[in-house]
Amino acid sequence: MSLHHPHGTLTDGDDPVLLTANRVGWTYSGLQVVALAPGETRRLLTEDREVIVLPLSAENVEVEVGAETFLLEGRTSVFARVSDFAYVGRDSTFTLCAANGGEVAIASSRCDTALPARYGPTTGIGIEVRGAGQATRQISNFASPQRWDHAERIMCVEVYTPDGNWSSYPPHKHDDSPECEVNNEEIYYFRIGKAGTAEYTAAGFGMHRTYTGDGVIDENVAVGDGDVFVIPRGYHGPCIAAPGYDMYYLNVLAGPGGERSMAFCDDPAHHWVRDEWENMPLDPRCPMVTSEGKTYA
Repeated sequence: MSLHHPHGTLTDGDDPVLLTANRVGWTYSGLQVVALAPGETRRLLTEDREVIVLPLSAENVEVEVGAETFLLEGRTSVFARVSDFAYVGRDSTFTLCAANGGEVAIASSRCDTALPARYGPTTGIGIEVRGAGQATRQISNFASPQRWDHAERIMCVEVYTPDGNWSSYPPHKHDDSPECEVNNEEIYYFRIGKAGTAEYTAAGFGMHRTYTGDGVIDENVAVGDGDVFVIPRGYHGPCIAAPGYDMYYLNVLAGPGGERSMAFCDDPAHHWVRDEWENMPLDPRCPMVTSEGKTYA
């Protein structure tokens, strides 16, 4: 299985990303990034999946599901602010439209129960500053189990890492190992921005590591704007934002457990780092974005 999918390798027509569970060779998690032309109406089917509709670089996105219509305020860029979102259950048909066009993420998971569509406001998003020192980062828990309970399996968060900082650290895993509480298939969708702005940049980059204790998986890759990395198992982290370039990634998780959980276990070799954070200051650049906009320049 290929784990790293550079920008342009998962396209579907004009859409920059189409990653299905079948394409990856696993069971649950998927991600589509839809590129809407101005005024275009896109009709989509959930089939056996529940989905989260999240504007990435699109404003005033209309999501129509049956007799309901949700108007998502959205954003011009993931580095501009956090966004509201919509949940659409399995066995549904829905349409997307944005007058000025833009990109919208559709995170998905196979599921068994058909839940009704629902709107997710920015007021319910838990903005968390995690880590300390050069490992300070922001987690936007918009569809985590603690913040969003209207789902069977799918879980999503957004991670913001200021330039020069590390996130997803210490390395951790949530797979079928005996020491792990839950087993989740995880997707990372990266966007790279010019530090201190809301602009994307194709010149920017960061680093990502995923590995297993037995060495079967040992990936150390440079990731660019629009790249996707899939994690079937093993420790993942760190993600490192190169100086001069802020890093964003959308995490999509789902698994076979009966309860939605993002519980993890650290690589024992690096767990001690968490104890050191008690004596370190937080990076004042975090949180980087809120529902009101960008917090630093």
